[in-house]
Amino acid sequence: MRRHIRGAVRLKHLNASGRWPSGNVRYYYRPKGQKGVPLPDLRPDDPQFLDAYVKVSKGAAPEPEPAVTGTIAAGIAAYLASDVYLGMAASTRSVWRRFLDDFRKRYGKGTMATLQPKHIRQDLAKYPAHPANNRLKVWRGLCKWWLSAGLIDDNPAKQVERRATPKAQGAVPWSREDMQSFRNHWPVGSSERLAFELMYQTCASIGDMTRLGPNMVKDGWLTYMRQKSKSTAVCPWTVPAPVWFEASEYLAECLSAAPKGLTFLLTAHNRPRSAKSAARWFYRCGAYPNTPRTRSERDIRPSSGKTTRRRISAW
Repeated sequence: MRRHIRGAVRLKHLNASGRWPSGNVRYYYRPKGQKGVPLPDLRPDDPQFLDAYVKVSKGAAPEPEPAVTGTIAAGIAAYLASDVYLGMAASTRSVWRRFLDDFRKRYGKGTMATLQPKHIRQDLAKYPAHPANNRLKVWRGLCKWWLSAGLIDDNPAKQVERRATPKAQGAVPWSREDMQSFRNHWPVGSSERLAFELMYQTCASIGDMTRLGPNMVKDGWLTYMRQKSKSTAVCPWTVPAPVWFEASEYLAECLSAAPKGLTFLLTAHNRPRSAKSAARWFYRCGAYPNTPRTRSERDIRPSSGKTTRRRISAW
């Protein structure tokens, strides 16, 4: 803060931008070169406003205002505590939470009862087709739960249609040449090679693969639960493999050369690798020299061709 000669207090880095529906000026704390942080819908001389200003100036985010009953903010808060939301996979909750926080920030003071399909369409119109459809999926899930919980009488998102999107090529499976090229580039003993062999032999997604460890092996079989579908997957580990299973010695060699820990795949500091960062890390692993195209972890599981469907269904 900086004091003037007359003793008045001036709040530094305070920028006005429009007005709240209440009539109060909308203020942002915006130091030069930084992104503005919104301050509460209050007068600058209000004690709560000054308290929020002090916290933001010290690097802390202002606490959200208590949601008023019947508002979209209150409905979102109730949804976040619901069994439907909490029953989602952690990765899905993380994605949905970003959307929900954005809804609350933009439209939290509006009421659930007055939310109409046109309002959702106006929100989606700001985005290209694919992001808009992802956003609509969250709107639909949220409004569906509000309806089942008796918070609204009609589902406004149900009347909003998905946007047409260009037909995507989809995941391109790794060819045998791609797999051999990857193996030639990443030798046994590297984390990149171990991650590849784990995903190929277990048909695990990269998020599930980072959780695989010795404690999941019993009587020669590896058993784990898929985070997304909550289904149980089983694959031969040390027992003789069934005829339909394409077994190889590569995984055993990689495990023998790898450091031992709670999980099979460890970081350079011998700690379990984060599922959130693993996908980006492995994608970069596929961008090695002399490869015609970058491969992602999603393309590995279909690589065994005609046997893949039978492998997955049998597990």
